[in-house]
Amino acid sequence: MKISNRRRALVTGGAGFLGSHLCERLLDNGYDVLCLDNLYSGTKDNIAPLLTNPRFEFQRHDVTFPVYLEVDEIYNLACPASPIHYQRDPVQTTKTSVHGAINMLGLAKRTGARIFQASTSEVYGDPEVHPQTEAYWGKVNPIGIRSCYDEGKRCAETLFFDYHRQHGVDIRVARIFNTYGPRMHPNDGRVVSNFIVQALSGKDITIYGDGSQTRSFCFVDDLIEGFVRFMSADECLARPINLGNPGEFTIFELAETVLEMVGGSSKIVFQPLPHDDPRQRQPDVSLAKRHLDWEPKIQLKEGLEKTVAYFRTL
Repeated sequence: MKISNRRRALVTGGAGFLGSHLCERLLDNGYDVLCLDNLYSGTKDNIAPLLTNPRFEFQRHDVTFPVYLEVDEIYNLACPASPIHYQRDPVQTTKTSVHGAINMLGLAKRTGARIFQASTSEVYGDPEVHPQTEAYWGKVNPIGIRSCYDEGKRCAETLFFDYHRQHGVDIRVARIFNTYGPRMHPNDGRVVSNFIVQALSGKDITIYGDGSQTRSFCFVDDLIEGFVRFMSADECLARPINLGNPGEFTIFELAETVLEMVGGSSKIVFQPLPHDDPRQRQPDVSLAKRHLDWEPKIQLKEGLEKTVAYFRTL
């Protein structure tokens, strides 16, 4: 029997918003894909079209427990990423980032696999540097209600670079900025999905704070392209890379754009700003441009049109 020479990729959190898009892309690129997810915030609906593909396998598993597999590449995306989900069980959120990183790095060390860590712009906290470069160490509250996610991801980065220095593990660490697109969970509390769901249902658009805080929104297809290029790069950069769209918008501008796109009679209303919510968020993607020849292509209105069309089908 001929043994397949296709590369085998493991995607943890593969039934989530980003993970399902990544699984789809890897299959299109000719990989065998093993998707691991405990379905805490992911859903099998996201991967339903892939289940009939003989090169795709789904396994329900929590990355805080070890797993024994033979793979060539590991994409570690497992961790709830929206405040509603990660604050529901903050201890488990930290364990997912820290124990999950240890278990996946151990697997990479044993198999010699290249491993990708889905880190986050939240490692920068409420930044004093704008836009945020990878050299900035961040301003993070270690004991706040968001700390389970922010500090969990910071610790995961520490583990990745220590495994690289101590054991020679081939790592890729991406700091992901706000991403949106089809398959976002409608009730995940993120600003894009919130605004679209509220507008489509005729409810008032809720802005927390005065709406002057800024975010940079990257469409999911652009982000996944960045993932794949980063993992394909021969150079193992001994530093994280920002992946996101440097186009900066106020939350009020986003609300107005969604209202204009959806129509209806929704009004914009204001609520108090949550604790530790960052005032500014904008990536400097110079490193990604230089080392990966990557930058986002899809503008906010084009991406929002595709996202609104998806939410209309739900």
